[in-house]
Amino acid sequence: MLNPSYITYINWHKLVNAVKLITSYWISVVFKRVFVWGYPYAISIEPSNICNLSCSECPAGNKSLSRKSGLLDYQLFKKIIDQTRKYAIYLNLYLQGEPFLNPLLFKMIKYADENNIYTSTSTNGHFIDNESAKKIINSGLKKIIVSVDGTMQETYQIYRQRGNLNQVLSGIRLLAELKKEFKSKTPEIEIQFIVFKHNQHQVNEIQQIGKDVGANTVVLKSAQILNPNINFKLIPSIQKFARYRKKNTGYKIKSNLRNRCFRLWQTLVITLEGIVIPCCFDKNADYKSGDIKDLTLPAIWKSKNFNTFRKKVLASRKKVSICCNCTNGLHIKY
Repeated sequence: MLNPSYITYINWHKLVNAVKLITSYWISVVFKRVFVWGYPYAISIEPSNICNLSCSECPAGNKSLSRKSGLLDYQLFKKIIDQTRKYAIYLNLYLQGEPFLNPLLFKMIKYADENNIYTSTSTNGHFIDNESAKKIINSGLKKIIVSVDGTMQETYQIYRQRGNLNQVLSGIRLLAELKKEFKSKTPEIEIQFIVFKHNQHQVNEIQQIGKDVGANTVVLKSAQILNPNINFKLIPSIQKFARYRKKNTGYKIKSNLRNRCFRLWQTLVITLEGIVIPCCFDKNADYKSGDIKDLTLPAIWKSKNFNTFRKKVLASRKKVSICCNCTNGLHIKY
C-alpha cells in the first residue's frame, strides 16, 4: 500500500501512523464499523479548477463544474501543509483543472518538498517550455504525469479538444533533456494514455513515443465516461481497456464495487476553496466533510460527517452516487 519511491519520506512517526491507519481500515472492513486510528498519509490538493482545454468527459473542460472557478491561494496551501506534514508522505497537486495555470504552483511544490513530502502533479502538458521546465526541476517535484491520449493530432484532439499534440511532446522531450543536463533524476516523467475507442489501436505506438521523448514510463488508463449510456461511442471495443461492459439495460461498470474503499482511510482530498471531500470522484463537493476555514484538518478527518460517509460505503457502496462510476481502474505500466 506504500510505494517504494516514498521510502526517503518516511520517518518513524509517519511509519507508525501509516500502520495504525492501515490496521484500522482492515478492522473496519471486517467488523463493518468505522475505526480511524491514524491520519492520512496521502494528500490531494487542487491548485486550479480551470483549464485551457475542453475535454468532453471532464467537468472542468466541459464547463459542468458547479463549484466556483479559481486558483488555490498560497496561504491556504501552506496552512494545509502545516497541518498535515507530521504524517503526510505523498502529495498530489491535482484534482480538477490544469495545475500549471496557477503561477504559485512551483512555490507550493517547493514548500511541500522542504517539509519532506513526496510531490506529484498531473498536467495536459501545454505549459512545459524552457523556463517552466527549469522551474519544475528546481522546485523538487518528484513526479509529473502528462496526459497524451493519441499518437496523431487527429486522434489526440478528439478528446483533448483545443490541444496541440506536438506542443505537448516537445515539452516532454525538453524536460527530459534538461533533467540530463542538470543531472537530475526527478521528476519522474509518466505519460498517461487514456484508452478510448478512437485511440485503442495506438497503444503500441504510444509506448514507442514515450521512449522517443524520454519519458520514464507509459501508463494506459481506462476512461471514465460521465454517462456511458449516452457517450458509449467512447468506450473501447477491446474489453481489457474498457471500464464498462454492455448489459441488457445498457452499459454498466465492470467493477463489483465491494463495500470498502481504502482511499477513505488513506487520502485527504481538498478543493481550492479549502473544502474537504471524501474522494476525487466528488467533483462538485456534493459530500462535503468539512471546511478548513472552520475546523482543523485532523478534526475533519475524524469528524462525524466523514465517518458517516465511510459507514455508508461499508454498508452499501452501490448506494453512494460518486462510487457508482468508480473502479480500481485499469493501469497498465510499460
